[in-house]
Amino acid sequence: MEVKDYKEMSEKAAKIIIEQIKKKPNSVLGLATGETVLGTYAALADDHRRNGTSYERVHTFNLDEYLGLGPDHPNSYHYYMNRHLFSHIDIPVSQTYIPNGLADDAEAECKRYENLIDEVGGIDLQLLGIGRNGHIGFNEPGTPFSTVTHVVELAPSTRQANARFFPTLEDVPGKAITMGIATIMKSGHIILLASGKTKAPIMAQLFEKDVTPLIPASVLKTHPNVTIIADQEALSLVRDEQRKVYAI
Repeated sequence: MEVKDYKEMSEKAAKIIIEQIKKKPNSVLGLATGETVLGTYAALADDHRRNGTSYERVHTFNLDEYLGLGPDHPNSYHYYMNRHLFSHIDIPVSQTYIPNGLADDAEAECKRYENLIDEVGGIDLQLLGIGRNGHIGFNEPGTPFSTVTHVVELAPSTRQANARFFPTLEDVPGKAITMGIATIMKSGHIILLASGKTKAPIMAQLFEKDVTPLIPASVLKTHPNVTIIADQEALSLVRDEQRKVYAI
């Protein structure tokens, strides 16, 4: 789905999420962080304030968390989610799940998180951004498609892209816990968002290259229910023939 700009992308994504909740009030949502989804969360908060869409029965699972950062750290994804979404809607904190970045045993935390997702019956709707190197979640290029929730060493390009949120590049954690690609692919419906010129090269590769672990997001082409919402700048390098194939 091609949209004009970031605002329209955010509104379209929020509309799909709201429709999902109205259709199934006890939906399980998979959530992302980063700049791409900020507008979507703002739109959800605005809808809740204006229209009263309720999240009282919703459960959420975030894609990832930095290892070494606690919930109160301003650059943790716990902090991000509370600031940008959870504090603005009526979702019970006990129904929001984010990996524990301070877990004594990171591998055990990965298994616990994967089991939690299974216990609620899996994710109904998963929201994703795409990294400049094609990562989804923190699944970097080369990650096997069979991977479930795991500890990942962040690629230099990913740490560099996130460095603007930290005092220095050295302050960006080197590892994170992330949902695996297989975990993401079990979701009933996946929304992939892309905005801006910096995402244009990877979006062109996504549409034109074969499915390969070197472009983690390419696996989405094998999922039966994926909605791509991208603005004109993000799709500026996608050739017309590829637009026809994917009806964008």
